[in-house]
Amino acid sequence: MAQPDSKKIFFENLSGAGKAIAVLTSGGDAQGMNAAVRAVVRMGLYVGAKVYFIHEGYQGMVDGGENIKEATWESVSSMLQVGGTVIGSARCKEFRSHEGRLKAAHNLVQHGITNLCVIGGDGSLTGANLFREEWSGLLTELVEQGLIEADAVQKYSALHIVGMVGSIDNDFCGTDMTIGTDSALHRIIEVVDAIMTTAQSHQRTFVLEVMGRHCGYLALVSALACGADWVLIPEMPPEDGWEDKMCQKLSATRSRGTRLNIIIVAEGAIDRHGNPITSSIVKELVVKCLGFDTRVTILGHVQRGGTPSAFDRILASRMGVEAVLALLETTANTPACVVSLCGNQSVRLPLMECVQMTQEVQKAMDEKRFEEAVKLRGRSFENNLRTYKLLAHRKPECELPTSNFNVAVLNVGAPAAGMNAAVRSAVRVGISEGHKMFAVSDGFEGFYKGQIKEIKWADVGGWTGQGGSLLGTKRTLPAKHVDKIAEQMRQHNINALLIVGGFEAFLSLLELLTARGKYDEFCVPMVMVPATVSNNVPGSDLSIGADTALNAITTTCDRIKQSASGTKRRVFIIETMGGYCGYLASVGGLAAGADAAYIYEEPFDIKDLQANVEHLTEKMKTSIQRGLVLRNENCNENYTTDFIYQLYSEEGRGVFDSRKNVLGHMQQGGAPSPFDRNFGTKISAKAMQWVTKKLTETFRQGRVFANTEDTCCLLGMRRRALVFQPVVQLKESTDFVHRIPKEQWWLKLRPLMKILAKYKTSYDVSDSGQLEHVVRNRPRESDASVAM
Repeated sequence: MAQPDSKKIFFENLSGAGKAIAVLTSGGDAQGMNAAVRAVVRMGLYVGAKVYFIHEGYQGMVDGGENIKEATWESVSSMLQVGGTVIGSARCKEFRSHEGRLKAAHNLVQHGITNLCVIGGDGSLTGANLFREEWSGLLTELVEQGLIEADAVQKYSALHIVGMVGSIDNDFCGTDMTIGTDSALHRIIEVVDAIMTTAQSHQRTFVLEVMGRHCGYLALVSALACGADWVLIPEMPPEDGWEDKMCQKLSATRSRGTRLNIIIVAEGAIDRHGNPITSSIVKELVVKCLGFDTRVTILGHVQRGGTPSAFDRILASRMGVEAVLALLETTANTPACVVSLCGNQSVRLPLMECVQMTQEVQKAMDEKRFEEAVKLRGRSFENNLRTYKLLAHRKPECELPTSNFNVAVLNVGAPAAGMNAAVRSAVRVGISEGHKMFAVSDGFEGFYKGQIKEIKWADVGGWTGQGGSLLGTKRTLPAKHVDKIAEQMRQHNINALLIVGGFEAFLSLLELLTARGKYDEFCVPMVMVPATVSNNVPGSDLSIGADTALNAITTTCDRIKQSASGTKRRVFIIETMGGYCGYLASVGGLAAGADAAYIYEEPFDIKDLQANVEHLTEKMKTSIQRGLVLRNENCNENYTTDFIYQLYSEEGRGVFDSRKNVLGHMQQGGAPSPFDRNFGTKISAKAMQWVTKKLTETFRQGRVFANTEDTCCLLGMRRRALVFQPVVQLKESTDFVHRIPKEQWWLKLRPLMKILAKYKTSYDVSDSGQLEHVVRNRPRESDASVAM
């Protein structure tokens, strides 16, 4: 449980002086592990602890010697953007034996290490917990063997363990997302997007095999993200006779004019009898039954490689800092814990509770209790599977309910990557629920001009991976043309509205709500789904499109920093979008390893700028070669990007030179990230289900009449849940002049960015993860977590 806001605790009260923390990576590598290592080292040093690297995982702990080295601030520089793990990872049979663990204990005691941060999978974390349980006995043995002094037993009486899960499979129960999963999804989707173009050219079927020997998360979510025709996963084997059903589905898709088919197979896919379903079996089946030109692509270790995504860097950095805080707070009676993500919040869970539930999943699969295995994976996994089935498999017309309701979908505001995935989801869920769906082109400008037409299931095929807005979007607000829009609503008998957009969409709903007093046509259920790169919509922690923009910023910053490698010391000033909202600058700064990020929400003056220059000058005199400063476009009307660039150039003369770059609209372009595709798909599906519920509730005497506040809502991500909030209730929490929410959760991440850049600052830990227990079913709404 989080502590009340009135009781603010700052980590200055949690001193690490006299403590020694060791960090190791174990098991399979995963992108983002280096970001976690960097965060542990820098946070540990910041609180005054000694921090050690243990190279080559448990093997290095057993072997000791040069494998255990003290870490410095500079030793983790330039590793944030590197994939894999730079401190190495190795499987270690010796650690599984008592003799191996005895050697490891001896090596740790020699360095005074009693705090371990383990980054790995369930096997690595289980081994760490066993080591902790045996610790006092191992020390006693070492005294008996004369390897350590007797007083060492008292001095190093307890071993404290905190785990972070690094695994691309996302197969660990208790956390919505493991470090490395989002990056692996990036690799898969990059390949799928590339394959789609060649498949379309030749009218081919492609069978893609992705990793996941015991967990189908990667296969399921990538299928959801690319709109695959069929997916095969170990948790939910297909029913007997699946071969015919799959071929019928592929044939029906081709008959509607589609030129390609995509089938995704998890490497551990099985049928109901436990027989493996391999990619080659699927290919032979398609060729034999349909005669389609079919190719197989096995992605293999490509999924483990490459640079970590922005999401993984931020997740790993947050978890690394949280792990150090957990170690500082631990006592001899505190159980080993794992730092996890639930929704948008970090939590601490007892390590062995998570491990036991993870093992229960495998047991359920071995015993062919597949429905239970899906439930044990968690609400997020269950919701992904349900959403995929809803969107990929169209029911026959005779099985569809007939609601006789007309629902219109439109985009409002600036384009954002993921909008098309949201529209596709809304259209297909609406059709599945029996509604007639209408697409409005060019937002409310198109609405009042009558650019409205019915949109069918097949019309939105292939939309998931498309950037921008295929419907067209404008910033026009409805108030000026409200009479014409009401007329169009009447002509097309529109019974509900679903708006996908940013701050303009929020303003539009407020205007339509006001217009209800004059026009009955607007007394219908109305809901908006936030979609804007600026992430400035009140009532939601995240917006569709923001993750894609963050990845664009992070990738560009990586390239810009790399351009200075081997040259003299250089500082880059980068301007980001966002209007008055500093989300992109702040969170992008955390993901890219920035030294400073200037935003409107945190006022600064010339003294602050001077202090930043002096701080960078001091860092540049050590081994640091490159500096990175981000500036939100509207952070200050006087301290412009040019001004800051010239100030840094002048004040840094003789120590470093400066360069500037304005990223501009590249942050809005490009194909949506896997996160935005899935977030858009799931949040829009939930919004459409709400529309159906409200239509049923408000249908009276042959017509829909909805005039209460709770029928005009924004669906937003709040901490751990997706929540429907009446827009009128969000007015008080909105700064309409600057188009931002009055309170923004990500401001709490800014001190974290400063700490990792070696600034002295206060870090509010009142919202820090407190030890909870693993719950089989998370809070009602958390299945739609941000973590896909």
